[in-house]
Amino acid sequence: MRLLAPLLLTTTVAIGTLSCKQGSEPDNIMTEHIIPKPSSIAYGAEPFTLSADTRIHTGADSEGVRRVAEHLAAILRPSTGFKMPVTGIDRDSLGSIRLSLGGDSTLGDEGYELNVDRRMVRIRAHRPAGLYMGVQTLRQMLPHEIESDSIVNRTWEVAPLTIRDRPEYGYRGAMLDVARHFFSVADVKRYIDLISLYKMNVLHLHLSDDQGWRIEIKSWPKLTEVGGKTQVGGGEGGFYTQEQYKDIVQYASDRFVTIVPEIDMPGHTNAALVSYPELNCRDTTLTLYTGTEVGFSTLCVKSEKTYRFVEDVVRELAAITPGPYLHIGGDESHVTPLNEYILFMNRVQPIVTKYGKSVIGWDEIAKASLQPNTVVQFWADKDNSLMAVSKGAKVIMSPAKKAYLDMQYDSTTRLGLHWAGYIEVDSSYEWDPTVYVPGIFRENILGVEAPLWTETVQTMDDIEYMAFPRLPGIAEIGWTPSSERKWDEYKYRLAVHARRFKAMGIDFHPS
Repeated sequence: MRLLAPLLLTTTVAIGTLSCKQGSEPDNIMTEHIIPKPSSIAYGAEPFTLSADTRIHTGADSEGVRRVAEHLAAILRPSTGFKMPVTGIDRDSLGSIRLSLGGDSTLGDEGYELNVDRRMVRIRAHRPAGLYMGVQTLRQMLPHEIESDSIVNRTWEVAPLTIRDRPEYGYRGAMLDVARHFFSVADVKRYIDLISLYKMNVLHLHLSDDQGWRIEIKSWPKLTEVGGKTQVGGGEGGFYTQEQYKDIVQYASDRFVTIVPEIDMPGHTNAALVSYPELNCRDTTLTLYTGTEVGFSTLCVKSEKTYRFVEDVVRELAAITPGPYLHIGGDESHVTPLNEYILFMNRVQPIVTKYGKSVIGWDEIAKASLQPNTVVQFWADKDNSLMAVSKGAKVIMSPAKKAYLDMQYDSTTRLGLHWAGYIEVDSSYEWDPTVYVPGIFRENILGVEAPLWTETVQTMDDIEYMAFPRLPGIAEIGWTPSSERKWDEYKYRLAVHARRFKAMGIDFHPS
């Protein structure tokens, strides 16, 4: 999935410099810069203005509603300087923002209705997750200075409109590789904040690879004591304790983001094999690896000790992962004979389901028998993905040529790789999951995901540079029906977000 060395140059053309009307520029740029694009917008007459008297009302004041209200208040308070008290008042009130449940159930768990007029702002949803999505829309309707962490002296107007909105796909994800380069808990939380702004609801964490093992497994302590000690280039590496991982999971849950942990196997396992040599049945001496080549490692598929190891890892990880999925990798296991690979995957999938989780695997896993509810993640091989569909599996669409955020934008990009090609912002946006692989239709697709592998990515600034401004476009692919998406219109909405990126301190690529 990721091989070649990057070119270390920079680009010079800036996003947000478009000044003349061409293509399909929105007529009302004040309201039509929301990303992802809502299902429907109807415009009103007079805007709502935040003031020092504005309150946030939570109606019945359920825990879920209040959590969303406090999240909104935390966004609004620093830049406005207003107190924004959260109250349990269950009525419309002049000058207030009201969040309430009981909305249209046909909008699903994440759909919402947002109404803004001169008197007040109302967000209504069937579930708290929908209220959270509506809050992200309201946030984007406010001036970009709302993202400031200090008081900005200005008028805070919200455009008058009514929005009804719901997502196209239930799974809208980003993936962060913390194995090749390790990232702190604070960095992971920052990424959760950034993806949730654009209504993404899954963070897939790639927790193990040849270069490092990043999650504490109490029954196999050397995985982190030995396997977590380094990273690409020879840095000190690191790992998450189970308490730190649970903290990340809770932080994500508070933002309606599900954590999907990945333990890659039987390949991409050098860090585990060095930690416990008995898991390696080849007569070789292994050492910690800090390079970027792939495909050279494998667990000993015929050893029962391997399956005891796998079960212990799955058991401990499942116990601290409340989400429904556990990712078992399965990609690029080049030195595992195919018959042994199939044997391994057929044994491991039931272990995952035994502990109450559904399996996700990269598209190679389709070569094995698939358990009910196993999900296949398409990244490269269309035939594998078609095979998965023929076996009844749902597919997550993550085509490397479109959705891999570690690919360089162009030949001058200072970070990233280009083995799958250069992916400029328009290319990452202009694809349709329902036609990308002929034979994989809407009913076969669980959702979309944008992976970010980290061979060349070492800091939070690097993550932001590779993810932005492409990630909002992938988010829109997951939320907005393809029939409603057009690059010539989207590019104007995206250009407006350059100011928000700057206000949030995002080190984005000026495309």
